[in-house]
Amino acid sequence: MDVKSTVIAIIAKQAVRSPDAVLMTNTLDDLGIDSLGLVESIFSIEEEFDIQVPFNANDPADSDFDISNVGSIIAGIEKLVADQNA
Repeated sequence: MDVKSTVIAIIAKQAVRSPDAVLMTNTLDDLGIDSLGLVESIFSIEEEFDIQVPFNANDPADSDFDISNVGSIIAGIEKLVADQNA
């Protein structure tokens, strides 16, 4: 399972865009994803990879999980998947 392409596909679906239109440097705001969309994306990612994302939906800035852009989200998911498989 390719983490990068799967996460991009989930984010693209939430943003109603093609995966090709999602860049690693895009923020969720750039893609038009609001806080509800973010939470739905996190749930989809957790379900897809059977992981628990350390994300505080009530206070995203206080989370240990970096959601500053698509690349940082992918890096965080890759680390969680690697840790789970270790």
